[in-house]
Amino acid sequence: MSNPDLPPLTGEQKRWAFAAAALFLLAVGFLGFALNAQVMVVFAVGWLALMIFGYVGALKMAKGDFAHPLFKSQVMLHVVAVGLLVAVILRAFK
Repeated sequence: MSNPDLPPLTGEQKRWAFAAAALFLLAVGFLGFALNAQVMVVFAVGWLALMIFGYVGALKMAKGDFAHPLFKSQVMLHVVAVGLLVAVILRAFK
């Protein structure tokens, strides 16, 4: 059911919302792995908490606009976190 009071999302808003959702699912998956393997649990919990509070705060300040620069910066912050996580994993296997 669509709400007629809300405007439809633009393509850019859909892309940024999808990127945020994909990163969130990646963080949840990593949390599951971390809890199972008992490795980097603090990072996994902290990353997920930072993600939740960051996305909610950014969306509140952006008034629900997924294409707002503040929300985009939150998504890019978590892309950097993924890069750091990959770097740590690659370093561990060297």
